[in-house]
Amino acid sequence: MIDEAYNRLSMTERESFSRIINQLLASTFLLVDEYDPVEGLTRVNKDYLFVERNFELCSEYLRLCGFQLERDTGYGVIYLTSSYDGNRIHFDKLTTVTLYSLRLIYEEERQKLKLSKEVIITTADLVQKMLTVGAVRKKPSNVLLHTALRRLNRFRLLQKLEGSWEAPETRLLILPSILFVVSNEQISNMKKLVDEKENSPELPNEYPDEMEMNEEDEYEEIE
Repeated sequence: MIDEAYNRLSMTERESFSRIINQLLASTFLLVDEYDPVEGLTRVNKDYLFVERNFELCSEYLRLCGFQLERDTGYGVIYLTSSYDGNRIHFDKLTTVTLYSLRLIYEEERQKLKLSKEVIITTADLVQKMLTVGAVRKKPSNVLLHTALRRLNRFRLLQKLEGSWEAPETRLLILPSILFVVSNEQISNMKKLVDEKENSPELPNEYPDEMEMNEEDEYEEIE
């Protein structure tokens, strides 16, 4: 069945298939809306539409590799899950509490959403939330904050609209994919979760977790 479906694709479509499958394996999520910060416009993601049209083919192929392809048409999110531990990536503690804080903000703001499914905040808003809920004792260093936000961006959980990640005025777009990483139950028990390393969220991914963080580095003072 996979061979038949694949053979029906044109050469251009086969190239798209290979590129998009690798893209999903690297970043887990694919969203229907794609924001262009240069033009300030949101466009329909052609890669998302390709997977929508060829969902069974993509799903069967990924299933053979140990992944399940899921989709939520309401939020326009296609994503991977996996039951194999080797296909999971564990975030370090700062990335974890940053993710939970973003999810908490998204939960608070999404009731106000109308046409858009995304929430826009600043880095300063995020840090203030982290301090308010007790996720961190003091503002993380610029280097560590930059690293945590870039990592979440890699998995398409948020997008930077302009500026540097750590600059207070930088605007961050929280994407609806965040709903599929942190559940409502997890954010309601956020304090407990951020204190327990084993409850760090996991994302299916074929690449190893390359980042190590020491407790002393995690709350480094900013000079």
